[in-house]
Amino acid sequence: MKLVETRDWECLLSVRGQRVGAVGYTINRYQAMTAGGLPVPGLHRIEGRLALETLPAALALGPDASLELVLEDGRRLELRLVDSDGRVLAEGHGPGQCGCC
Repeated sequence: MKLVETRDWECLLSVRGQRVGAVGYTINRYQAMTAGGLPVPGLHRIEGRLALETLPAALALGPDASLELVLEDGRRLELRLVDSDGRVLAEGHGPGQCGCC
């Protein structure tokens, strides 16, 4: 996997379709590449951390909570909360491994 993007800003956080509020985040996006240097569609990993301590409504979220982040550029990321420290993860096309590839 090759690191292709790092972002550190503020986003809107939603849990089960309900907007919780704005939260700071840091994410790294890794992309699988072929031997020829082309990206492998659907094979990526997003790791990061949300500053949940700044958002009281999010502190009650437990591990494995499904989250949606709306980034400042309009992209939406579906992530899974890994632990109470705000670490998040996504692989493939969503919180789990995709089944289309």
